[in-house]
Amino acid sequence: MAKKILVIDDEPKIVEICRDYLKAGGYDVVSAADGPNGLSAIRREKPDLIVLDLMLPGMDGLDLCRQLRRESNVPVIMLTARVDEADKLVGLELGADDYITKPFSPRELVARVRTVLRRTGEGGNLDVLRVGELTLDRERYVVILPGREETLTPTEFEILFTLASQPGRIFTRSQLLNAVHGVAFASYERAIDSHIRNLRRKLEISEDEPRYIVTIYGVGYKFIE
Repeated sequence: MAKKILVIDDEPKIVEICRDYLKAGGYDVVSAADGPNGLSAIRREKPDLIVLDLMLPGMDGLDLCRQLRRESNVPVIMLTARVDEADKLVGLELGADDYITKPFSPRELVARVRTVLRRTGEGGNLDVLRVGELTLDRERYVVILPGREETLTPTEFEILFTLASQPGRIFTRSQLLNAVHGVAFASYERAIDSHIRNLRRKLEISEDEPRYIVTIYGVGYKFIE
């Protein structure tokens, strides 16, 4: 069965381009033109991935993503016309898995969609990883901690899974990007920092005294042995 992609954008031409290229890539495509209708479409259509414009009428993409993450860990790729890197990082910190800056290549969009869905749907041979007091369940994108469990986005999960699979090893941002995206994009390296902050908020009792993920300044990150 073809994966369903929901495109939420108020520019009809953008929606048309996304629909044409994604359908040519083998996906089913539905769309919404504003924030409130987009949220309704998410609940109604149960998409496998959402392509979400940041600047929407009614409810902007950041607010929509914030609301979505209270209900679902469905993958999100944000579209943004904003050139300020800080705006993009805010979207990642709210739980988006990736972002593309307008104007964009439709072929790049399809490639990004395929990459995110691949890591969402292909768990490989290891679906459960136990390290110390943590259990990582790839099927549900859940990390189980003492007395509680936390749901992660696909990107957060893959970063944590990569780190936890080799405790003590220092991973550079480029290596973590390569593990998540399949290829390292130098311009996206700061995105890793946003995802790490999200993970720490979910995992750590105190972000100032991390028990799991530590920063190796000037290099990258490692999972504590």
